[in-house]
Amino acid sequence: MATFNVKFFTQVFITLLVIMDPLGNVPIFLSLTSSAKSASRKKLALQAVAVAGGVIGVFALFGQEILAYLGITIPALQGSGGLLLLLVALELLTGQATQPSALDEVSVALVPLGTPLIAGPGAIAAIIVFAKEVRGGGDVIALITAILLVLIVLWLSLRFSLQLLRLLKEGGIMLLTRVFGLLLAAIAVQLVAEAVRGFIG
Repeated sequence: MATFNVKFFTQVFITLLVIMDPLGNVPIFLSLTSSAKSASRKKLALQAVAVAGGVIGVFALFGQEILAYLGITIPALQGSGGLLLLLVALELLTGQATQPSALDEVSVALVPLGTPLIAGPGAIAAIIVFAKEVRGGGDVIALITAILLVLIVLWLSLRFSLQLLRLLKEGGIMLLTRVFGLLLAAIAVQLVAEAVRGFIG
């Protein structure tokens, strides 16, 4: 019977938790879904995490093959994710963020919530690296368990962000929207800078 690799589990869990940043995504989630109804917001939280889980799972299994087949490098992945995040950040900063409606809830859960906000270039790159380090059944179980636990933490943070919305009201959300739009723009620029550094290096 395969022995559960506690060290590998801890490494994967902590790394993905820091990169995917459950608490950091809460204000952005609230900003993008502030006008949605409570039931729709709960659905979006679940869909976004499910999409992120699907993206992470696919790249854990086939990441190296996908990138090699398409001729895509990690820096290219970082650059594209950074540009996409920058577009979202500009919408938040200018107050023109597209609010989800009955027609576009699924698309909002896909982009930008599911990816690249939750399952972004950093998380994808990390999971590809970890998948390469798997050496046996114990490592496989540890990797899957760590991914599932991180996704559960992410879902809980988004699911219970609804209570935070009641406390902040519209004015508070507007303030957070501007602040986190600025921070998101900085994250986007950092991703692009790392991509450029990766191409040069």
